[in-house]
Amino acid sequence: MPTIPGAGLLRDIAKMPCSGTAFRHAERFRRAAIDLIEREGLLAPAYRVRIIPLDAPPDNVLGVGGEVLDAARLIPDNGQLTALACGVCTLGPGIERRLTTLVAERRRSLALALDKVANDLLFVLVRRAQDRLIAEARTLQLTVAGELRAGDPGLALDAQSAVWRLSGGNSIGVTVTEGQALRPLKSISMVLGVGIDLPAVHWSRCDDCPSAPKCRMSATPREGLSGAP
Repeated sequence: MPTIPGAGLLRDIAKMPCSGTAFRHAERFRRAAIDLIEREGLLAPAYRVRIIPLDAPPDNVLGVGGEVLDAARLIPDNGQLTALACGVCTLGPGIERRLTTLVAERRRSLALALDKVANDLLFVLVRRAQDRLIAEARTLQLTVAGELRAGDPGLALDAQSAVWRLSGGNSIGVTVTEGQALRPLKSISMVLGVGIDLPAVHWSRCDDCPSAPKCRMSATPREGLSGAP
């Protein structure tokens, strides 16, 4: 799953209303941020998602691809967990570099708008990667349920490196720092349960977030996948 055209992502977020701020010029700066991304070619979106069979039947920990993930929350009450989908999504390094220059130039309002637009873009990219994953799972007559990210309740931050290795994140230019952060900055990893007749989960990775009730990016149920971003 190599790089994909960024124009479609920009079209998707251009339709989103500017929300979550009382700043009266927010919409103007949001439009300026989108124009900046288009004009300077800052966007290089890519994702890599792999379905990897479990090394052994699920237990308190999950062995997959020679790695061990403490992600028992993905084990269903019924159905059969047979694999994990490990993925990494990135917007590329361009936006991160431009944010650095805007801060240095003291253009704080545009920098904040660009950062928010980048988060929206990453959200849309994750959705596309998950849609592709669900379609691939269906061709294998498998179902997808549940999603965790390193640092969530249910998956420790130190799992980041393992998820990155399992997904092949290096193939799309993503690296992991000693502190388990992904670089480029606007990158994200995920782990999803894959198996036979998996039931929809009744939890979300956003459940414990105090901002979830007012966040437009909080998890919402999706066909074949619960706990989406």
